[in-house]
Amino acid sequence: MIIAIPDDYHGLVHTLDCLKLLAGHDVRIYRDVAPPEAALVANLRDAEIIVPVRERTRFTRGIIEQLPKLKLFSQTGRSFHHIDVDACNDRGITIMSGGHASPHTVAEHTWALIMASLRDVAHESDWMRQGIWRDRFNTGLHGKTLGILGLGSIGKLVAATGRSFGMQVVVWGRENSLAAARTDGYDSASSQDDLFTRADVLVVMARLSKDTRSLVKAAHLACMKPTALLVNTARAELIEPGALVAALKAGRPGMAATDVYENEPVQHGNHPLLKLDNALCTAHSAWLERDTYEAYFGEAFANAAAFAAGQPVALTDIKK
Repeated sequence: MIIAIPDDYHGLVHTLDCLKLLAGHDVRIYRDVAPPEAALVANLRDAEIIVPVRERTRFTRGIIEQLPKLKLFSQTGRSFHHIDVDACNDRGITIMSGGHASPHTVAEHTWALIMASLRDVAHESDWMRQGIWRDRFNTGLHGKTLGILGLGSIGKLVAATGRSFGMQVVVWGRENSLAAARTDGYDSASSQDDLFTRADVLVVMARLSKDTRSLVKAAHLACMKPTALLVNTARAELIEPGALVAALKAGRPGMAATDVYENEPVQHGNHPLLKLDNALCTAHSAWLERDTYEAYFGEAFANAAAFAAGQPVALTDIKK
């Protein structure tokens, strides 16, 4: 079968051991970054199976209807909200999503951003290359308050690391988050405003849904300390559009670090956060780690190979 893999921006898919699972198939890997629809369709028109790289391309009805040979989307990861399921149903196209979603890589990247921000690592490295001595202090973590908005599987790892540094962990979220906080011995904020007011480091860890979209408002950010750091490695849409940039310009919070953006991929430095000295930005790269790639793509490739071979798969993996 012809198996197409679009959106391999980093050019790493061909290095994966799990690619051997597709041996014998015509595998076509595309590195185009956000190509126009005509170019995307031209790349994928002959594909019988498409392996989307996370949610990088939105497969609308208009795109799907231009892919006459398509039989299967084998998704990397669990989410397939970027694929028009009704259009697939109408055309008899199967969607198989993975069950893999390791919390560790995002938790690790979250702490990388926290430490790099508070220790000013990027600037320190540049200054040292230029022979410049820094003229301000770092910020330590011990005794500070770590606020976590949403104590799920990733949030629990972030919280445990904060505790190991001697931070006071404070949680706000839905009842399951508050219950988890009680179980793990963390403090619960009295409200979302209270969480944002108290935090020295505030980590946004809520799951994106129609109920949590724009969960963080400008008013919440205005509650934060001018010395505080806000970190978002979850989803950009959890924060009200434009609110974080405006808040950083106003000085509350004093810093932000983010790995997620409203419109991805961010190209050519074209994002307002990148124009601010008090923002540290990475390009949705928390999951860009070999073991994670092997797990996500290994699952997707195994599903694609099984489908191509006519082998049965669990019904819970299929949307049709």
